[in-house]
Amino acid sequence: MNEFQLKYGCNPNQKPARIFMENAAELPIEILCGKPGYINFLDALNSWQLVKEIKDALGMPAATSFKHVSPTSASVGLPLSDTLKKACFVEDIEGLDDSPLACAYARARGTDRMSSFGDWIALSDTCDAVTASIIKHEVSDGIIAPGYTPEALEILASKRKGNYNIVKIDPSYVPDPIERKQVFGITFEQGRNEFKIDNSLLENIVTDNKDIPDSAKRDLIISLITLKYTQSNSVCYAYDGQAIGVGAGQQSRILCTRLAGNKADFWHIRQHPKVLGLEFAPTLGKPERDNCIDIYCSDNFEDVIGDNVWQQYFAVRPEPFTKEEQKAYLATIKGVSLGSDAFFPFGDNIERAAQSGVSYVAQPGGSVRDDNVIEACNKYGMAMAFTGMRLFHH
Repeated sequence: MNEFQLKYGCNPNQKPARIFMENAAELPIEILCGKPGYINFLDALNSWQLVKEIKDALGMPAATSFKHVSPTSASVGLPLSDTLKKACFVEDIEGLDDSPLACAYARARGTDRMSSFGDWIALSDTCDAVTASIIKHEVSDGIIAPGYTPEALEILASKRKGNYNIVKIDPSYVPDPIERKQVFGITFEQGRNEFKIDNSLLENIVTDNKDIPDSAKRDLIISLITLKYTQSNSVCYAYDGQAIGVGAGQQSRILCTRLAGNKADFWHIRQHPKVLGLEFAPTLGKPERDNCIDIYCSDNFEDVIGDNVWQQYFAVRPEPFTKEEQKAYLATIKGVSLGSDAFFPFGDNIERAAQSGVSYVAQPGGSVRDDNVIEACNKYGMAMAFTGMRLFHH
C-alpha cells in the first residue's frame, strides 16, 4: 500500500486528504484497526521518531503520550514506586512491575493527565498485554508500535466499539535524507534533522558545578530528545527517567519555562500525601478525578465545593491543601533536569527553573547574555552544559 485516503485534513472542510509515498514506494505502516485521520498520522509519525530515538540513545523501552503534534511526556521503562503508581492511577494493574514498556507508558500518561486526555500513544517495542490493559482504561485516539502481541491486539481492538486506531510501523524504515512540505502552494525543502543526541552533548559544562551524575545525564537526554519533536519554542523538565513538564509552542522562552515548570510542579504535587489520600466518590472516572485534583490544588477550592457540592466528587470532605503547604513541599524538590531547544536569553529562566527544583541544565548556549545565565546557575549551584545545537521543530 502506498496511499491511504483520509476522511479530511486538519479540519472537516479540508478535502480531499490522503497520506502517500512518492515513486510508488510502499508505506512503512499497516493500519490494523480503525481509520486514523490527518492529525492522528502527524502525531503517530512524530511520536514514533521520539520513542525510537530514546530507545536507541538509552537502550531502554520508551513511550510517549502525544497531543496536537507535541508530547505531553516521554519516559523510559523504569519501575514505579507505590506512590507513583497511585498518582498515575495504575496501582491496580496486574503485572506492571514485570513490563518495562507498561511502566514507560504509565509514567508518560500519568505525567500531565489533563493534556493527555485523548492522546496518541507511541511505543518503542512490541505492545504487550499489560501495556494494553493500561491503555484500555484511558481515553485515547490511537497507538503506533512496531508490533503487538495477539492478546494486546485483542484488548486494544475492543476500544471505541472496535474503532480504536492501531498502527503498526516497520522499525527498519529509514526515510529519505531530504524532506519537503508545502505552505501556501510553495514547497519547502530541507535535510532531515538527524542530529544524534547522546552524552557527548553534555561534556561542555560551563558552570562552577561540573558534576552531572549518570541519572541526570539520562534525564537530560530524555529532555533533549523530547524537545526535538516538540513544537518550538519549547522547554522540558525531566526527572527519574521521564519528562515531567513540557512547555510547547510559546513565542517567549520564559513563558515556555513557566508553563513547563507549572506542569512539573503539579506532577510533584500529585504525589503529595494529601492528594494521594483523597477519597473520591465511587462513581467518578479517571478524567473526573483529574479535574477534581486540579480544583483541589487551586486557590478557590473551598469556594468551588461549598457546603454540599463536595459530596458529588468526594466520599469524604478533604482537608484544604493551601498554597503555602504546596510551596513548602515543592521547596524540598531537588535533582530535576531541564532542557531548552534554543539558548536562554536571560537569567530569569534559571530563576524560574530553581523554583521547580532544577539542578541540571542543558541548552545550546550562544546568547549575548550567556554570562548572566551562567551566573544565575552558579547562584543556585546548578550544573549547566552548553550543547551547541539548536533543536527547533515546526
